[in-house]
Amino acid sequence: MAIRGSLHEASLPDVFQLLAMGKKTGCLGVTQRNQFGSIYFERGRIVYAAIVNRRDRLGDILVSAGIVTRTELESAIGVQRAAPHRRLGDILVAQGLIARDELHAYVRMQIEEAVYVLFTWSHGAFNFEVDVRPEEQDFIVSINVESLLLEGARRVDEWSLIQQKIASFDLIFALDQDKIRARGVVLTMQQEIVTGLIDGQRDVAAVIDASGLSEFDVGKALYALASAGLLVRVGRTQGRTPVVADARVEEHRNLGIAFYKTGMLDEAAREFHRVADLRPDDVGPMFYLGLVSIRQGDWADAVTTLRKASAVPGAGAAPAHNLAYAFERLGQYAEAEAALAEAVARGGGSDPHVLMSRAALALHRRDIESATRDLAAARPLWGRKSPSPAWYHYAAVVAILSGDLDRARALLAEGVAQHPRAVALYSNLAVVQERQGHLSDAAATWERALELEPENAAFQRQLDAVRQVPASSGADA
Repeated sequence: MAIRGSLHEASLPDVFQLLAMGKKTGCLGVTQRNQFGSIYFERGRIVYAAIVNRRDRLGDILVSAGIVTRTELESAIGVQRAAPHRRLGDILVAQGLIARDELHAYVRMQIEEAVYVLFTWSHGAFNFEVDVRPEEQDFIVSINVESLLLEGARRVDEWSLIQQKIASFDLIFALDQDKIRARGVVLTMQQEIVTGLIDGQRDVAAVIDASGLSEFDVGKALYALASAGLLVRVGRTQGRTPVVADARVEEHRNLGIAFYKTGMLDEAAREFHRVADLRPDDVGPMFYLGLVSIRQGDWADAVTTLRKASAVPGAGAAPAHNLAYAFERLGQYAEAEAALAEAVARGGGSDPHVLMSRAALALHRRDIESATRDLAAARPLWGRKSPSPAWYHYAAVVAILSGDLDRARALLAEGVAQHPRAVALYSNLAVVQERQGHLSDAAATWERALELEPENAAFQRQLDAVRQVPASSGADA
């Protein structure tokens, strides 16, 4: 069950402590105006954190620490531009500029920095979505929440002071050079970096971007300079036309995807509508709006939206595939099959999810042979990954309809081993175990399902019923 709230009502440190004490697993999404951050938890410990549309500062951190030079960093970024799928850290390791363990230490620092920035957000909302995990390419850490709270609290207190003089990132400052010369001011290293960038043209956000320092460190430097009377405010950039329209589109798109992944569907729809307004011919936002409707259970709207997305030239297989799913949920199987055929024609025949959907429609027709063929073809397409929980479900259904309960039990046992939080697979496995008379196994499986969904009354009734069967009547006797 998702946990939602306002940052006016509950601070992030309080939410963190709640999730830590409850040993929760999932993603905490936090939004403040047009900003969005996500913190991933695994059994109450932080494993990843990021802020959308915030420049990746790993390279800047490494330059500041003297691990790589600015020239080496720019060279690695050039390699990454030619191969966008490669992470910057992996490139630096491959070039022999940093050891893997040392890289991980700096990635951890980057993750902690993202958490500290999120702690300073006091306006907006949060949403915790259970069992959402970071994508595979993200580096995973394991950080005790308590270890971050003290430093986070210190930064929040300091940030409230900084904001008294640096109220927003759109302010533009100039240096009072006469005072600096007259006083013979000795600057810290961070203040030296910041003063070298204050030119009466850059706003605070631009100074942060150019400095390679964190928002907090730049804020501290500016606060000290302002408190000493060395800064002169000359204006602000608020209200200017965005410099690059494409950047604005990508900002909304990235926010929409982040909101969608963390279950903040209304916010996701808002951002995708903005992208659609700016790029009417872009299939992406229309496709995601269709996905939002699917997750909200609005099947008719999903059909309407995904039809439009599918009609865009070069739309690919995904809109047609999801359109087929929406048709299926409406019971319009002929339309679903036509949409799936279109998905296959657009290259979806090599997508295991498309083949699995076609198998599901074959099962509606009781076409066991076609379903078996499509499921068998789908499995190797996952490569080294395990098939999805849905694949195990449909494969077990095929085995049951074919009268092979042993195979169904084996498939479902493999499925729960690969997907230990897939509740539907546990309930299916328990039913098969009951049919075969393995009552003690069935009871244990229902108990596991109840651990995952403790308020599921149907699971509790099934467990009670299994326990009431006399031992002598089952195969376990």
